[in-house]
Amino acid sequence: MCDNNETALRKPWVEKYRPYSLDDLISHDEIILTINRFISQKQLPHLLFYGPPGTGKTSTILACARQLYPPALFKSMVLELNASDDRGIGIVRGQILNFASTRTIFCDTFKLIILDEADAMTNDAQNALRRIIEKYTDNVRFCIICNYLSKIIPALQSRCTRFRFAPLSPDKMIPRLEQIVQSEDIKITENGKKALLTLSKGDMRKVLNVLQSTAMAFDVVNEDNVYMCAGYPLRQDIENILKALLSGHNFEVSFQNVDVAKSARGLALEDIITELHLIVMRLEFPISVMNELVVKLAHIEERLTKGCTDIANTAALVSAFFICRDMVSLHKE
Repeated sequence: MCDNNETALRKPWVEKYRPYSLDDLISHDEIILTINRFISQKQLPHLLFYGPPGTGKTSTILACARQLYPPALFKSMVLELNASDDRGIGIVRGQILNFASTRTIFCDTFKLIILDEADAMTNDAQNALRRIIEKYTDNVRFCIICNYLSKIIPALQSRCTRFRFAPLSPDKMIPRLEQIVQSEDIKITENGKKALLTLSKGDMRKVLNVLQSTAMAFDVVNEDNVYMCAGYPLRQDIENILKALLSGHNFEVSFQNVDVAKSARGLALEDIITELHLIVMRLEFPISVMNELVVKLAHIEERLTKGCTDIANTAALVSAFFICRDMVSLHKE
């Protein structure tokens, strides 16, 4: 059997470096200050945490729970349901109702129910939950966690104190990133750090996952290795694709060149369009041409999110540049 140290070493860094207490959390100082005041006054309301993934919602409420309950009582006082659990009305009327309606003789404070990714719950389940929240407020507090506030019914929103967890700023993420790099003895370059922060878009979980993957796959964590590990286009890949789009070849040849460049490294068309947009904005196109191209790129991105195939959208991408090339030629005349 493995000892505890070996097990700890094999933990994903996301769990290994998850903040344990409220003091360990980075960013969201106002939220943490408010929650600390709630806890100190023993007046914790029902909570609703919402915002993008990886911004500390689950870590915050787990840190609160550790502050509220001693380790021996944690399991009996906290019920955590996450995305792997059933979210229908049955779980609300069964497991949640049973937990909320029973008191414990070992502790005179309220219990805590954490509903992670609650925006996946059905409307019927949310409506059933509304009544339980009202009926058992003396015995239990709820913390509802979601990415999209609009998917939580207004009746639940009105019963909770809402906190929005915004994407983390790079200034807050860099110290924690450097602390983990030092702790794990990783060789990392400045452009590697910048690439991690660019890819994450304020998601600390993504930073740690990509960092661990890159550190395991390569000796040095630099920009190219980070993008390679994340399957994100390298600068050279985008330049090759842009060259194929702006070259004087016919449609079929341009499409073939873009498709080969895309499939050679298994790049996602959404990522290619994101990077192309950044480069296109620096090209010296007339304003009317630039507007037309950006609108067409936006339409392609929208169709991709709705499930349209890559082949059709790759053809649309090539067509957009062909149209803009013709517009530039007419503009010069």
